Amino acid sequence: MKKQLIECVPNISEGKDLVKINTIAQVVETVEGVKLLDVDPGAATNRTVITFVGEPKQVIEAAFKLIKKASELIDMSKHSGEHPRFGATDVCPLVPISGITLEETAEYAKKLGERVGNELNIPVYLYENAAQEEKRKNLANCRSGEYEGLKEKLKNAEWKPDFGPAEFNDSVKKSGATAISARDFLIAYNINLNTTSTRRANSIAFDIREGGRVKREGNPITGKKVIDKNGEPVRVPGKLKAVKGIGWYIEEYGIAQISYNLTNISITSMHEAFDETVKSATERGLRVTGSELIGLIPLQAMLDAGDYFLLKQERSLGISESEKIKIAVKSLGLDDLKPFNPKEKIIEYLLESDSNRLVALTLTDFADETAGESMAPGGGSISAYVGSLGVSLGTMVANLSAHKAGWDDKWEFYSKWAEKGQIYKNKLLFLVDEDTNSFNKIIEGFRMPKSTTEEKEIRLNAIQDATKYATEIPLEVMKTAYNSMEVMEAMLKEGLESSLSDTGVGVLCARSAVLGAYFNVRINAKDIKDRKFADSILDEAKVIYQKTLAKEQEVINYIDSKI
Repeated sequence: MKKQLIECVPNISEGKDLVKINTIAQVVETVEGVKLLDVDPGAATNRTVITFVGEPKQVIEAAFKLIKKASELIDMSKHSGEHPRFGATDVCPLVPISGITLEETAEYAKKLGERVGNELNIPVYLYENAAQEEKRKNLANCRSGEYEGLKEKLKNAEWKPDFGPAEFNDSVKKSGATAISARDFLIAYNINLNTTSTRRANSIAFDIREGGRVKREGNPITGKKVIDKNGEPVRVPGKLKAVKGIGWYIEEYGIAQISYNLTNISITSMHEAFDETVKSATERGLRVTGSELIGLIPLQAMLDAGDYFLLKQERSLGISESEKIKIAVKSLGLDDLKPFNPKEKIIEYLLESDSNRLVALTLTDFADETAGESMAPGGGSISAYVGSLGVSLGTMVANLSAHKAGWDDKWEFYSKWAEKGQIYKNKLLFLVDEDTNSFNKIIEGFRMPKSTTEEKEIRLNAIQDATKYATEIPLEVMKTAYNSMEVMEAMLKEGLESSLSDTGVGVLCARSAVLGAYFNVRINAKDIKDRKFADSILDEAKVIYQKTLAKEQEVINYIDSKI
């Protein structure tokens, strides 16, 4: 069963006192199994966004401890800042990351809210997917009046907290209220303008955000509000769905920004919000100078942005992940105000650990590790790595061809081949480590206890299962490396003729990967007791082996005819 992971993104009302901020954030790390991913303070807003992730029960415990510590160290009666707020821990959203639904996450939000209200005596409002009634789904409604209006709000029966005290006592005066929710992944994203005017920034925000602006008679700014039959102001919708936004002036940077919440990036992406803002700013005589990401972002959102801008430039999409991220950072101006480090801002990069991965080693370290006394990495991993180098050469030729002057009408053709090459390359890199992992599973099997008849049977089955897997992995290397030769074949015939030798080397690498992996299939299959399974794999491997040798000869003949 897939492990359940949720993210928690509390926003605390302190952005200047780093001692307080770090003391509050570090409470999270006292809960085993919870990883603190990011602490992002803002001095002008006097607010810090903290992000951590883990399994639900541990995250709830960490969130409770953080809210408790924030209520002890932050006095809301003395707080001021640009951002709307009404509590020491102003908001505490829970976000499903993997293995858990939004509905299940909402149940955890309710449990957290009940505990905060009952044990800490802090008024709690549940919003978004945890909300108990429709009007409370919108955070702006729950937080209306902010801290300064909280005393009167608590007197209103319609705004009785979901949990905790409904009175502005001395404790609440200090802690304020907290809004807790379950929501989809939200990106807090600010766009920088070459102006100091909050009014100009707001006018752009009204153009873009889903809620738009209030409709007025005559003058769109000073005219009388248009009211509907229910007495509510009529609104002119903005350009983009699932977007909230306001304009503000940031003294720290000396500029006005538009602060967006992108509440569903599958509806409106970061790059779409950026481009529409650029259009609106230009129409108003302003210029977007860059943007700022608050908190963290999923990897796919950055890759989608990279692809978007590459397509606009009519450039190949078949480039590496790191290059796409560079394109996204520069195109969005994410490094306009301060350096943008993908390793610190992209969720997947913060969660992954490269410490035990062969493909994370330098070339020298990889060679040293291979040359050492341990039996892994061995021929299987090396075969996969050689295959990844081969298809990387084919992909290089595709990218060079896509960018060749005079071939602009064919860039999409080459881009598609480069994208295919990247898929093959990434799979082969995965198989580098997986071949070693599969070998280690056999070793683990041999180390299992064998004192009793039952233990011996369990040990034997474990060894056999591991041996089968250790045979399937090099077969997968064979299939992937053989199939990757299609990239090199296409580039031999359609790519830059000056790169024939590069493409040829790519084919030879793929051929070596297939042959090397074939040796591994055969040597591992001989130890499999299920001979039907073993013979099936051996037959399939032999066919790929023979087709590879034939393909190699075709390619050599073709290159000989051209050079």
